[in-house]
Amino acid sequence: MAAVLASGPEALLSHSSAAGLWMIRPSSRERIDVTVSHRSRSSSLIRRHVSAVPDDERTVEEGIPVTSVPRTIFDLAATEPEDIVVTLLREMEYLELRDRLSLWDLLNRYPGKRGSRKVRAALERLEEEPEGPKRSKLEERFAPFLRDHRLSQPRFNDWIMAGGRRYQVDCHWPGTGQIVELDGWQAHKSRTAFREDRARDRRLRVAGYTVTHVTWNQLDDEPEAVAADLRALLLKNQSARANLAP
Repeated sequence: MAAVLASGPEALLSHSSAAGLWMIRPSSRERIDVTVSHRSRSSSLIRRHVSAVPDDERTVEEGIPVTSVPRTIFDLAATEPEDIVVTLLREMEYLELRDRLSLWDLLNRYPGKRGSRKVRAALERLEEEPEGPKRSKLEERFAPFLRDHRLSQPRFNDWIMAGGRRYQVDCHWPGTGQIVELDGWQAHKSRTAFREDRARDRRLRVAGYTVTHVTWNQLDDEPEAVAADLRALLLKNQSARANLAP
């Protein structure tokens, strides 16, 4: 609030600082991003951006004048990669941050604005995303990992019947029998949960599914090996099921 007040009557919190206020992306930067309508020098504590922000792209949150969520994402798209824009959109949806002006409206208003191509691509990616909601950061990371390695997308958090019981799995490729469980830091909070997971894996295997566990560290340390193994498993399972078909 102090940074906004120090920047003039029309100033707004914006960019990374606005994203932090909206809680769609944590910001640890010491400099505060503020947008002003007139040219003004930045300082060691305040980074000032010059732009005329229409009334329907500004609002007030916790008493602080700030750019709307769609305008905040649009501003960040000018400098952030497309995957970050997708993450921001997911956070906006998860937090149910509605606004009278959508990102599609902003694209129509600013078709040639810097970052507009990334915003459009991110919106189209979300429309084409695989079925099923994502419940964890690891699941959000796994979808672009598969896309980057040209692997088909699964259904996330899909329900499967096995041994007369219904199980929810992290990733399932229908028609292949392939299941991937994404094990994050909190994958097994107790011995009981650990035993239940192993019993579920056993029943899924008996029902003809292949269950593979992938961790965050594996995506960091050996991404090419993980991608190659998944590709081989998907092809193997597809071939096996095709041979069993009448």
